[in-house]
Amino acid sequence: MKIGNGEFDEIWLVDFEFSQDSGENPVPLCVVAKELATGRVFKLWRDEMERLHTSPYPTGASSLVVAYYASAEIGCHLALGWGVPVNILDLYVEFRNTTNGKYPLWGASLIGALTWFGLDAIEASDKVTMRELAMRGEPYTEVEKRALLDYCESDVDSLIRLLNRMIEAGVFDEK
Repeated sequence: MKIGNGEFDEIWLVDFEFSQDSGENPVPLCVVAKELATGRVFKLWRDEMERLHTSPYPTGASSLVVAYYASAEIGCHLALGWGVPVNILDLYVEFRNTTNGKYPLWGASLIGALTWFGLDAIEASDKVTMRELAMRGEPYTEVEKRALLDYCESDVDSLIRLLNRMIEAGVFDEK
């Protein structure tokens, strides 16, 4: 698949939930990754991620990892010892570039980007609730773990919709 001037065998949309004390490295709690063309998915909780020596999804030269505010995902990769993906597309950066000099009503968050491009977004209050749960840190009940994984997956599904809309809008076309 081609995006901009890059051609990739696989495109993975990735989101982590993590906790992080001020000034400390992130503690990855869960990850959801979906491959754009096939729909293949990885949904892993902390103990499953920590058993891996490398990312469960390809991160080499023939793959593209897509995230929103990708520095958070990179921080989780590093915290897990997975290394940094070779190719990263940060939709936050692309959205900020698209809206440079403008003032999106909902800001530059994922909700703001979705809204800017006319897509439905999770309720802001739901997002705050789930972020607070993640930042609270462990221990988590099984119900809380499932809720965090579901929330993480909803962000990945939003990334898929946002990426497709940004492609349609010509955001990645060579200028």
